[in-house]
Amino acid sequence: MQAIEILLIEDNPGDIEITRQSLNSGKINNKLQVVMDGEEALDYLFQRGKHEKSNLPDMILLDLNLPKVSGREILKALKEDELRKSIPVIILSSSEAAADIDESYQLHANCFVTKPVQLETFMDVVQVIESFWINIVRLPDQL
Repeated sequence: MQAIEILLIEDNPGDIEITRQSLNSGKINNKLQVVMDGEEALDYLFQRGKHEKSNLPDMILLDLNLPKVSGREILKALKEDELRKSIPVIILSSSEAAADIDESYQLHANCFVTKPVQLETFMDVVQVIESFWINIVRLPDQL
């Protein structure tokens, strides 16, 4: 089976490392790419600058609170673009605010998950997200 390309858009090094470890210990063959700010995320997703030859991901894990360009702006840009709007975007945020959840779904996020505080629970959540979105959900063919 071909590796699933996952783009993690996250500025917290600790959360990046936990996510990487969780995905590496899972059973699904994946290739994780990481960008740490919203501006670079848009360059990656719209294949600009140093990312002009990047592959579009099969799935995106997106934090809302990012430097330079917010996760909300990234989500909006993706869902307004014909080529990219079908890429599943899972919001992975420390926020539990109803306004953040509502706005994310208004902007067509596919899922909103609040990051657990406990390390082991966080790792479990990442593995469940990966398993659900890759093993259970039918995704569009590679873009």
